Amino acid sequence: MSFQNSQALTDRLEAASKARSEMLARFRARPSADDPAVLARQSARSALIAARETRAAERELLRLAEVARAEAAAEAERIAAAERVEAERLAAEERAAAKQAEMKAQRDARYLARKAKAQRR
Repeated sequence: MSFQNSQALTDRLEAASKARSEMLARFRARPSADDPAVLARQSARSALIAARETRAAERELLRLAEVARAEAAAEAERIAAAERVEAERLAAEERAAAKQAEMKAQRDARYLARKAKAQRR
């Protein structure tokens, strides 16, 4: 196997050691947990989380209110439909009763006409 840059084993080991030491230096340079900048970032993050949760709760309340409004509208529509059906049924009964009364009046008139005709004879 030939390598284009033909690094020797020691060059590669030195590069790996240098990379490890740089990582360790970055880790050590990181601020501690009680550093004011870290605390400020944590408080900002917690404020963002609280605001996000508040907005989510508000959206949920709005959704529940919309569901309740839709259910109330559906219930009102169902009640109105039931009342409409009942009113139609009552109107049909009244029409049937009026028709029967009219038919009875016509029948009585025919009966009286026959009776009057029979008495004239």
